[in-house]
Amino acid sequence: MRFGLSFRPLIAFCALLAVLAVVVVDADARSRVSFGSRGSKTFTAPPTTQTAPNQARPVERTMAQPSQPATAGAAARPAAPAGGLLNRPGILGGFAAGFLGAGLIGLLLGHGLTGGLGGFASILGLLLQVGLVVGVGYMLWSWWQRRSQPALAGGPSLRDAGPSQPMGLGGLGGGGAASPSFAPTASDFEQFERLLGEVQTAYGAEDLGRLRQRVTPEVLSYYAEELAANTSRGVLNRISDVKLLQGDLSEAWREGNADYATVAMRYSLNDEIVDRASGRVTEGGPDEATEVWTFMRTPGGAWLLSAVQQA
Repeated sequence: MRFGLSFRPLIAFCALLAVLAVVVVDADARSRVSFGSRGSKTFTAPPTTQTAPNQARPVERTMAQPSQPATAGAAARPAAPAGGLLNRPGILGGFAAGFLGAGLIGLLLGHGLTGGLGGFASILGLLLQVGLVVGVGYMLWSWWQRRSQPALAGGPSLRDAGPSQPMGLGGLGGGGAASPSFAPTASDFEQFERLLGEVQTAYGAEDLGRLRQRVTPEVLSYYAEELAANTSRGVLNRISDVKLLQGDLSEAWREGNADYATVAMRYSLNDEIVDRASGRVTEGGPDEATEVWTFMRTPGGAWLLSAVQQA
């Protein structure tokens, strides 16, 4: 009984932290959904950059279809036996599974990790179990770190080019039908920065006409849904004072008759949720965001926003 009572303050503290986390999330007015299409790269994570060193969130809403697997027989192959200490044949695997199993059963029966063992055997079993858990956890952690740590793309800054000089592309990725033969110019980067402000302010003004001239029909449909939901809730997402703080190129490619450019941008803005009836600000305020935007254009056409990913 004393053991249970000693943990009550800790449980209450954890519950308080959970409530505060929910409050913090709800206070953010901006949408946190990644949406849109990036051509054949829609389901491939864009390279990270100095502006967005963390991998962008996968696209959650898109009209693009994932590519089919290269061979149908690949899915029918039987899975290889799992490795690791507990799955090794022979005496080592048997001892490891036995010690760990004994500890888990002891926990379930209320006797602790060393339930059913006594004396020196109890201490030895406990040490082996702790060592096994730590070793397996470290291997899993190391594998995950290697798997989710992509190399930074050496893309140029949005402010580093001359008036018409093509920018050199670092970390340019291929794949699918994409071709690495396209290089954005300084003029292109100026348009990306301009579109950042124009799209945000048009959204804050609920001006679908202005948005239609700056985003793809797919992105427009998502924005229209969000604005309709705000109207139903009786609120307005007012956005102003958008300013680019830092930006660089993640990747650019040509696919069919369309050019694509994915750019990481960190920007400041005033992002508020306003009650339509009273005009009172209920959420939000000055904020800063880092997002990965993908733009596309057809030959001779203007750049349009085709995807937004949270970073």
